[in-house]
Amino acid sequence: MMGFIRRQEERLAISLLMRQYGKRDIPAPELAELKRQSGKIIDEAHRIARERGKNVMSIMKELVVDFKKKNDKSDTV
Repeated sequence: MMGFIRRQEERLAISLLMRQYGKRDIPAPELAELKRQSGKIIDEAHRIARERGKNVMSIMKELVVDFKKKNDKSDTV
């Protein structure tokens, strides 16, 4: 069961990442990189949810936006 849930979270995170790339008119990386990024976002969302008792999906949305902001800044440096 956990494998199914994790895959669904990964699909959602990839979808959110793709939306953020599209909003910024930035070409999305390859699927392997998107999966790596989504894994980091999911892990962080679960950690925050444990600490704060919040909904994982809302945390993931926040993290995707923050993740993209950080990556955009590092691309320009």
